[in-house]
Amino acid sequence: MRAETPMAFIRMMVRAYEDRGMRATTALAKAQITPADLAKPQGRVTALQMEWFSEAAMRELDDEALGWFSRRLPWGSYGLLVRACLTSPNLGLALARWCRHHGLLTQDVSLSVTQDGSVAWLGLQEHPERHDLGVYREFCTVSLLRNALGVACWLTDSRIPLKAVELAYAAPAHHDSYAILFEGPVQFEAAHSRMGFDAGYLQLPIRRDEQALQRMLKRALVLTVRPYRRDRLLVDRVREALREQPELMRRADGLAAQLNVSERTLHRQLREEGETLQALKDRVRRDKALALLRTTSWPIARIAAEVGMRHEKSFSRAFKHWTGQTPDEARRHASP
Repeated sequence: MRAETPMAFIRMMVRAYEDRGMRATTALAKAQITPADLAKPQGRVTALQMEWFSEAAMRELDDEALGWFSRRLPWGSYGLLVRACLTSPNLGLALARWCRHHGLLTQDVSLSVTQDGSVAWLGLQEHPERHDLGVYREFCTVSLLRNALGVACWLTDSRIPLKAVELAYAAPAHHDSYAILFEGPVQFEAAHSRMGFDAGYLQLPIRRDEQALQRMLKRALVLTVRPYRRDRLLVDRVREALREQPELMRRADGLAAQLNVSERTLHRQLREEGETLQALKDRVRRDKALALLRTTSWPIARIAAEVGMRHEKSFSRAFKHWTGQTPDEARRHASP
């Protein structure tokens, strides 16, 4: 595992210990971080070291906010936020609940979810008149945004790629690590801190329950320190690609290349999502064929070619398997 997380974040947690008159010696030892490592200006730690140290610090300080806010957030605070989201019908409502309930934990910052056209934004507004985040500003912002993203991915069992990340502070010395922290284009010195993603994800159903929550809470910090890998929207991407480019029906390797995944990954991920490539092809062909039969007087051979099938007889057999009718029967039934 590569060391890619800035040591600066570890130093911020050590600072939280010092602000409480405590020492981080035990937590540093658990995370296998030496004093020499800690002193390196551009040092890095692995995701696992970050997870180990963060958990130890949160428990020892009894503060899941790690010193950011004017009052502690006792161990288990963010678990309560996740539980409040479980009964939401979709991600949009879950994130709205997350933001609203976060305001019950602290009023030092506020979170919001908004939609601007096809982009959903999860934003963080600071309230320095109530509490100045000070030296914790960067670590707090990164942690809160990554935590919300990780929870959103977990709730929907989907990897949610970011379209943009805007941060209301200057680029730090370790700014190169942000490409790994957010896996999306990052802009510093923005008006407000927020991250944007495809608004279509807001409609995804919540796929977790209390039992899954109990399992997740045993290693909840993984959601913050590591990117979520599942992308349940691959089915939609495949369907869209097949609709727009029927020639992709013929070769799985060409479709995979179009979607920037390997052919093996394409089949595996579709299988994990409860689909197969052949079933998706059949449904796209069926829907397009039905539309053409209803709206045109084209010969069956031409419709077969339009849906990516070379032979009329093969198409007619497949169409009857899909619909229980021959193409001619479907056309007659569609006529007024």
